[in-house]
Amino acid sequence: MSTGRAPPPASVPTLTEVVSWPDEISPAPSPPAPLPAPAPTPTAIQPPPSTPAPAPPPAESDADVATRLLAQIQQQLDLAIDVRLREALTPVLARAADTLVRDARREMASALRDIVARAVDTELAKRRGK
Repeated sequence: MSTGRAPPPASVPTLTEVVSWPDEISPAPSPPAPLPAPAPTPTAIQPPPSTPAPAPPPAESDADVATRLLAQIQQQLDLAIDVRLREALTPVLARAADTLVRDARREMASALRDIVARAVDTELAKRRGK
């Protein structure tokens, strides 16, 4: 069964290893020399370690480039045509709607006059017939 850890290096002693001491006792070691003061840390932010650059994309064939460019041009043309058509058709459609409303009102008024005239004639005929 693997623990997922790498084995320790060969030069590091393990707890189960027996270490032999020299027979002679050496004089007490001299105190260690004082460590030099640490250098002041720079206040500038250090950039993170660089990561490897992503692999460049595979080279496109001429057909792929042409297809991609045609798709981009088509999107731009669609947008430009849409904007221009809206600008050109807005006043034309507004005039057409106004004309349509005027004509509809005229027709409705004429139809309403005819209906009222028939109703009045019918009612008058009933009164005369009595």
